[in-house]
Amino acid sequence: MPLDALCLSGVIHELNTSLAGARVDKIYQPGRDEVVLALRTQNTGNVRLLLSASPPHPRLHLTTLPLENPEKPPMFCMLLRKHMSGARLLEIVQTPLERVAVLRFEALNELGDRVERKLVLEAISHKTNLLLLDGEGRILDCIRHTGGDVTAGRILQPGMFYRLPPRIDKENPLTADREKLEALLSAAPEEAQADRWLLDTFGGLSPLVCRELAHRAGGSTDIRLNALGPEGRGRLLDRLTELQNIVMENRFTPTVVSLDGRPKDFTFLPVEQYGGAAEITAWPGFSPLLDAFFEQRERQDRVKQKGQDLIKLVTNARDRTARKLGNQEKELAATKDRDRLRQLGDIVTSNFYQMEKGMARLRAADFYDPEGKEIEIKLDPLLTPQQNAAKYYKDYNRAKKAEEMLTIQLEKGRQELDYLNSVLENISLAEGERDLTEIRQELTDTGYLRRPGKAKDRGRRAVSKPMEFISTTGLRISVGKNNSQNDLLTCRLAGKGDIWFHTQKIHGSHVILWTEGGQPDLQSLNEAAVLAAWFSQARDSSKVPVDYTPVRYVKKPGGARPGMVIYTTYETAQVTPDGELAKRLRVK
Repeated sequence: MPLDALCLSGVIHELNTSLAGARVDKIYQPGRDEVVLALRTQNTGNVRLLLSASPPHPRLHLTTLPLENPEKPPMFCMLLRKHMSGARLLEIVQTPLERVAVLRFEALNELGDRVERKLVLEAISHKTNLLLLDGEGRILDCIRHTGGDVTAGRILQPGMFYRLPPRIDKENPLTADREKLEALLSAAPEEAQADRWLLDTFGGLSPLVCRELAHRAGGSTDIRLNALGPEGRGRLLDRLTELQNIVMENRFTPTVVSLDGRPKDFTFLPVEQYGGAAEITAWPGFSPLLDAFFEQRERQDRVKQKGQDLIKLVTNARDRTARKLGNQEKELAATKDRDRLRQLGDIVTSNFYQMEKGMARLRAADFYDPEGKEIEIKLDPLLTPQQNAAKYYKDYNRAKKAEEMLTIQLEKGRQELDYLNSVLENISLAEGERDLTEIRQELTDTGYLRRPGKAKDRGRRAVSKPMEFISTTGLRISVGKNNSQNDLLTCRLAGKGDIWFHTQKIHGSHVILWTEGGQPDLQSLNEAAVLAAWFSQARDSSKVPVDYTPVRYVKKPGGARPGMVIYTTYETAQVTPDGELAKRLRVK
């Protein structure tokens, strides 16, 4: 699902239309590969422009997502603030048929003179970069430094003149006239698939667009050129001409392809190749499309990158606890036969008269058997008959005591396993470094992580805020992102009359519906329950049971792990998680 060159041209046209003359108000860098420019525009007010050089998902677009502004800005961000604060955006241009966007700004230098600065986004998968250039084209800095590529001859280091990535030797589908297109098609191998020929011959086209052109020309995405016939070849040339007109006239239709309810791909024109097997959705613009398309995927990638050590630590602890529980359950099952040990002791005791030291086995009637059958009881020849009987009674008492201890240990182990699973769910909800730091602190407090060695580090505690929502009728809803926030919301901030929500026997966030001393309406209750289902492990399910009750009935047992509570006198709602509702109600 790459942002191909033609799709990028549509994004740039859209941004130029809305951002011309915008001024840079703030700059921050939420991640290593991301920069956000807060812009003041003349027509649309304050907006935020995201420039992502993330190798899997390079792109630029306006964003409304709540991206984090780190307390300590990276060096690249500080350099951007030095050179770009207050700068005016002149235009965004694209290198012809390349996934390279150049943002031209007019800025003031240290002497107050007007100078030109450029931000260059190379949105080329696995070779992505974001560079800041001066007016002469020298690199002031970039996200990824390279010492020089022998084949490309490029050095990306501060002080060097910027050179574009090497061009791929393919035809330009926008400049080729009908005669040129016919000549290229005539020279194509007869056995070649139409979509593969398009992809290999023309630059700037994604595989999705090539398949779409082949489908429209021959009715199939994998049709071969020799199966098209003269009429099919004519239709293929017609489709290429239509594509030229769409791009040259900026008649883009931002479109998302979804399979099984999940966004899979996007492009700039309507898609017909899937028939009824996929959901095709047209969007009003590229920015909202890209914002929604990459929201979940990018957040998960960001959390995995920054919280990989936490995920590994908690996963190992969870797996270790699960193995321990499995062994303890086997041991507990073995204690269920302990009554037989006592019975065997009784039988040995009743047969002392016919036993002597050194016997290895005793054959006697089993008076616990309704039929009184004879059994053979194993003895220790080194023990007296009395000592053998005492050994069976001792084994019985040991098994009885083991059952008591194992029952207690299993309960503690299950609580620990529940807690560790809740931490893994919390990591998936983390929206930035502050959330992950707060989870690290929680794991330190609970003994899973060592405390920092320096006293100044021990004194610092990250404080992040729960997610805030406003119901359709105007009531406030808070959602905890980790166990510390769950405890804060439920045990300290919420009033006794506020309503507490949590998925039934499923790990998830604590949700508080603030009633403000009144009686909450049914719509707010339902929306809070939907949020509880969405921010849980049942996010991809339907008809999720969500328990809800006034906070007065929710208690935290003494010594319980963070986020662990018990509750009584509750009701249960069956709801379906709804990400769109969560996005709509979220307080930006």
